[in-house]
Amino acid sequence: MPAAGDFRPTVTVVTLRAEPVTLTRELPGRTSAYLVADVRPQVSGIVKRRLFTEGNLVHAGEVLYDIDDSLYRAQYDNAAAALEKAKANEVAAHLAAERAAELIKIDAISAQDNENAISAEGQAVADVAAARAALDSAAVNLAYARITAPITGRIGRSAVTAGALVTADQATALATIQTLDPIYVDVNQSSADWLALKQEIDSGRIESKGAGTPATIVLENGTVYPHRGTLLFTDITVDPTTGNFLLRVLVPNPEGLLLPGMYVRAVVDEGVLPHGVLAPQEGIEHDPRGDATGLIVDGAGKVEERRVAITRAIGDRWLIDSGLAAGDRLIVSGLQKVQPGMSVEAVEGPAH
Repeated sequence: MPAAGDFRPTVTVVTLRAEPVTLTRELPGRTSAYLVADVRPQVSGIVKRRLFTEGNLVHAGEVLYDIDDSLYRAQYDNAAAALEKAKANEVAAHLAAERAAELIKIDAISAQDNENAISAEGQAVADVAAARAALDSAAVNLAYARITAPITGRIGRSAVTAGALVTADQATALATIQTLDPIYVDVNQSSADWLALKQEIDSGRIESKGAGTPATIVLENGTVYPHRGTLLFTDITVDPTTGNFLLRVLVPNPEGLLLPGMYVRAVVDEGVLPHGVLAPQEGIEHDPRGDATGLIVDGAGKVEERRVAITRAIGDRWLIDSGLAAGDRLIVSGLQKVQPGMSVEAVEGPAH
């Protein structure tokens, strides 16, 4: 039976090890549409019909409004008639130029008359080209009387009804179409956090993933959105009023759960720490000054106190920046029974 002085309390330890650690950061943000297009008239006229249901999906090229095209159809018919007249004049000028070319050979007409015939033919050809361009312009205006969707997406409320007068230069859009699948999540990160991360990456301590990094979206009520997003890019300008800059995440939205303007949080993978050391949170305490400390069992079976620098929480463990290393046996249970310098009986606990 051991003497009282040989009694060693039993503590539970976890042997720390180095492992790859994915660093994430949760950032606030809001959703915004993938594509946004205001529907505006390009010609003036009275709206005859609205051909869509507000809030529904519309497809690019689908007719949304019919504008009274009586004036534009008349202009088109007039331009078509002018083109036919110009073509007829071209035929006559061509025949006259051919006759003049034969007559000049036998000196039946003067050189001036021949030159005039050639010039008249060229003018007639130009008149045909101008008339054809005018017809094309009239056709464009006539087509603009049928206002179509510029993109595929959900269309909002209509600002006008049948009978309303719209103008080509009006400031108010008739409706707005937004493509919501996929959808953007725009989040903000502080420049200080970004600078610290960049220094870690430049030093080689962290391996950056950059564009293409996956991101998990957390909804306003705390539930995790079922589809993961992808980091597209990081903005190059810092907002001087907030000290933040923009990160844009592209997120699938097949069910239409995300709508523009919603508040969400994005958990973005910042990079991988190849040889990170994670310590169970129950093995780290804080002294009255707020400094983190941990008790380890050394090779001689004695308790040793370590001052620890903590970077962040990863699940139920702390990421250790300094003070503990791989191979250290951190006491996670029985802390209240021991103090630095004591000899203890260490029992390995379950790995985290």
